[in-house]
Amino acid sequence: DLGFLVFCSYGNGYRLTGNPEYKQVIINTADSLSALFNPRVGTMLSWPRNVKMFGGHNTIMDNMINLEMLFWAAKNGGNPYLFDIAVAHADKTMKYHFRPDYTSYHVAVYDTLTGEFIKGVTHQGYSDDSMWARGQAWAIYGYTVVYRETKDVRYLDFVQKVTDVYLKNLPEDYVPYWDFNAPELSSGEPKDASASAITASALLELSTYINDSDSAFFYRNKAVEMLQILSSPAYQARNKKDAFLLHSVGHMNKGWEVDASISYADYYYLEALVRLKRLKEKQSVLANL
Repeated sequence: DLGFLVFCSYGNGYRLTGNPEYKQVIINTADSLSALFNPRVGTMLSWPRNVKMFGGHNTIMDNMINLEMLFWAAKNGGNPYLFDIAVAHADKTMKYHFRPDYTSYHVAVYDTLTGEFIKGVTHQGYSDDSMWARGQAWAIYGYTVVYRETKDVRYLDFVQKVTDVYLKNLPEDYVPYWDFNAPELSSGEPKDASASAITASALLELSTYINDSDSAFFYRNKAVEMLQILSSPAYQARNKKDAFLLHSVGHMNKGWEVDASISYADYYYLEALVRLKRLKEKQSVLANL
């Protein structure tokens, strides 16, 4: 989770202040993260403590969010090899972390020595064959970033397919249940507002890369509809909790943060609101504040 912990904090800190100490923290962290990269496999190891449990080198979809920090460090004084690691990780994940219908596994397991793909499983989703909502959201956000940083159209085409299967299966209020394939969805399965916030933010950026005006409008409009729902009384914490959003799910299978307010739901919600504001003002979605 180093990308979340450091780039969301020190990354924004450096972006807003230019403090060189913050920059060095990011570069040092990217170097530390790169130590988890296995060249034989082509991805970063997510959970060293769980190699035995999963039966090999495990990579979680969440790691796609770490790539932005590696790309940034490579372009801002860090080791240029960090860029290559990010691309290798994205390519291997794109090849093995998705099913033919573009839904994602939470965890891909590889042979540590040969790098061969062993299996796709879940840890926080409903089952090995289900689409865990936040995992699919991480994929949408992650591959949008990879396209931004590489301008390789393979990623742009891929992320649209990953996005479309997510949008196609959403419930009426655009906030997914914690897993798209969880049983008895109509009888009280919890929603995951964090997945909606992550996706909304990603779609606003993705919409700026689409040449087809109808498709660009479609993605942007879906993001706006998601933000409207998240900003409604049904999902706003207001005076109920010290948070912005209600109704997220951290780890359903362990009973952790179920129907809860979660920091990363708030983070991406605010990021999405800022991005929408900037787009309405005809500014770059990524420009400095």
